[in-house]
Amino acid sequence: MKTNLFPAIKLTAITLIFFAGVYTIIIWGIAQLAPNHGNGQVVMQNGKKYYANVGQTFTEDKYFNSRPSAVDYNAAGSGGSNKAPSNPEYLQTVQARIDTFLVHNPEVKKQDIPVELVTASGSGLDPDISPNAALIQLKRVAKTRNVSEQNIQKLIEENTEAPLLGLLGPAKVNVLKLNMALDQVK
Repeated sequence: MKTNLFPAIKLTAITLIFFAGVYTIIIWGIAQLAPNHGNGQVVMQNGKKYYANVGQTFTEDKYFNSRPSAVDYNAAGSGGSNKAPSNPEYLQTVQARIDTFLVHNPEVKKQDIPVELVTASGSGLDPDISPNAALIQLKRVAKTRNVSEQNIQKLIEENTEAPLLGLLGPAKVNVLKLNMALDQVK
């Protein structure tokens, strides 16, 4: 028993010290080299602080909708849904999102709705949508704000981030930054 117990206790102590102490300090040190020292992408507007790397909820027609969140945009509880795509409750939730989207965007056909506008991401906190998901909302936002569609489309283009190094990942639009830019349009 001694031959197994003491090595197990030593291994447990070593891994505890490494992962709770050394590894944590290494990751913290790397974060200090990042912009904003690992505190996220902070955006200030009108004296308010927002985090551009965490999804936000926008429900008014004058704003672009974000991707739905399985955790109600609570960054303290990041996580997706455990429901399978065949789960009746999940299908009901997605259908309700589709119905709500179509009420606010009557010119859009159901089959044209980008999937990210009716399904939550794995973290439930995705701050980005595809350029297509932004463009499909363009008419509603332009009409509500009484701004030309060309001006809104230009804002979408200005707020579209290309794939990393031109080939890693898809093009994306940060919804918070886009909606903040919208508020600057007179």
